[in-house]
Amino acid sequence: MSAGFVSPLAEIHDHFLRLKGASVVVTDALQLIQDNVEIAIDERAMMCVHGDAGLGKTLSVNASLRELAPEETVRIQFRSHPYPRDIRHVLFAALELPGFPPAHPLEFDNLLKKKLAEKFRVLVCDEAQWLSTDCFELWRHLWDDPGTDIAIIFVGGANCYKVLQREQMLASRVLLWQKFEPMSAAEVMTVMPVYHSIWAEADLEDILLANRRAGHGNFRAWAQLTVLAVRALKKLERTTVDQDVLLWVFDRLGGRKEVQ
Repeated sequence: MSAGFVSPLAEIHDHFLRLKGASVVVTDALQLIQDNVEIAIDERAMMCVHGDAGLGKTLSVNASLRELAPEETVRIQFRSHPYPRDIRHVLFAALELPGFPPAHPLEFDNLLKKKLAEKFRVLVCDEAQWLSTDCFELWRHLWDDPGTDIAIIFVGGANCYKVLQREQMLASRVLLWQKFEPMSAAEVMTVMPVYHSIWAEADLEDILLANRRAGHGNFRAWAQLTVLAVRALKKLERTTVDQDVLLWVFDRLGGRKEVQ
């Protein structure tokens, strides 16, 4: 199990591969998530953001919280199946509690609840699809306590919705559910020229070709494509992305199939 506290203020982590020159683009999904995060904050609610990998879920949540609650956000990420004790220990570190973590769960939970009652916080649990029933029960226990002042945002992959829905005690308390979908071709044509400068002068037909062959409306795939396209422009001594540049890129993105 690997977990850690990650500051939502580190903008360099917004884009996959730390893509230089990339912008946070105001998509329909980002606008909706800003509204939903604001509701979750105002109502001290729980919400779930879910969808396939690479669609911009974490980026959108971080960008929204950077604007709405930059000093109140605690973001926790799990890369494998954690236990409740893992969540407790990560929260202990993230909340900068003094001394040593308590040995007994009851004492530990009371300490966390006392800290979470001191001021409002947004707890962001990324990769929430890895959580077990016992882990979800811990989150519910902290949120249910009348003394704590928190909103909780669960962010997870495509099966996160099913995982949370199985936990009826928790799911019944989630106020907002937002599913991320790949960008449509129309949205790609609008978004990509703003996303990175190399696409600003590209022909829209070439952008659509790049989307069919490699982008697939997925921000992470577009970041990969853009990183290689930047190198291709230098290698081929071009100033504008064209089909020759794209062919150079596609050769290095083996295994991708064109979507008709």
